[in-house]
Amino acid sequence: MNKLLKKIIALAGVMLLALALTAPAFAAEAPDASEPTAQTQEGGSIGSKAIAAGIAVGLAAAGGAVAMGLATAKSTESIARQPEAEGKVRTTLMLGLVFIETAIIYALLVVILIIFVL
Repeated sequence: MNKLLKKIIALAGVMLLALALTAPAFAAEAPDASEPTAQTQEGGSIGSKAIAAGIAVGLAAAGGAVAMGLATAKSTESIARQPEAEGKVRTTLMLGLVFIETAIIYALLVVILIIFVL
């Protein structure tokens, strides 16, 4: 197997493990349907929003981590090949890392909106 396929399989395994560990959250008994509780809101329940929020932030963070790792690896390779271009490569790397981190923060803001507004 090539390295990319191994990484994809490892990432899928980690995601399945994370989903398996959320099973105890569903172990609680269902509340009485005749009484409205804080557990339900119009259009859906808090539990499903929490799971969606966790998956969304997890995917954004995982994608950002992979992108940052690849960017750092490629910039290190390019600096090793051309040491005289270190300043330009480092500047471009930092700018790219800022944009990647900004995308992750936007995902976090969307999740916060999902939880508290919708």
